Amino acid sequence: MIYRLHPDYPELFPDPEGADPEGLVAVGGDLSVRRLLAAYGAGIFPWYGEGQPLLWWSPDPRCVLFPEKFRIPHTVRKEIRKCGFSVTVNQAFCDVMTGCAATPRPDQDGTWIMPEMVDAYASLHELGFAHSVEVWEHDAAGNTLVGGLYGVGLGRAFFGESMFHVRPHASKLALVSLMEWLKARHCQLVDCQMATDHIMRYGAECIPRHDFLQQLRKALCRGG
Repeated sequence: MIYRLHPDYPELFPDPEGADPEGLVAVGGDLSVRRLLAAYGAGIFPWYGEGQPLLWWSPDPRCVLFPEKFRIPHTVRKEIRKCGFSVTVNQAFCDVMTGCAATPRPDQDGTWIMPEMVDAYASLHELGFAHSVEVWEHDAAGNTLVGGLYGVGLGRAFFGESMFHVRPHASKLALVSLMEWLKARHCQLVDCQMATDHIMRYGAECIPRHDFLQQLRKALCRGG
């Protein structure tokens, strides 16, 4: 039986350990700032498609990156050194989300980053809880956004949401730049949600949800 969220209690979520086998924790609710912050703080994130109700997930196992274990493959170092792009942080948040939404995914039909999702995370960004990394190409026409990523930061944890690129290696540079930015802020845990071949190259690992929730509590208790 899946828990239906109450519209009047945005901070109230069920224990994610009670999720169904696919990691579905709850259904319904909204994308208010209060509800999103409560969800991420509990190790839960929203993910749903057009025409679906709002679905909230906490998969088991959970894919994570520990900053001290992050590694840059030798080929990636060479690629990003030669690309000639520049990087900014928190300068074009909504443009990055729009870029992520517009990028086709080989295993997805359409996008889950719908306009209401962009609006919700833009509100988090305005309050300092959501962050973006932007990758720019410079030419005679000016600066063009060619890649980036975004996610949510709470305490010393960062929850990666999505990334995109329209030029080779731009998303790789975005990830490497994000990890440098997070390390400088003493981040302890990066939530990658689900494992992909790409993220596993950088030292990500899959851990039991129970262990993830323990690590998350520690990262949140230590503050920002």
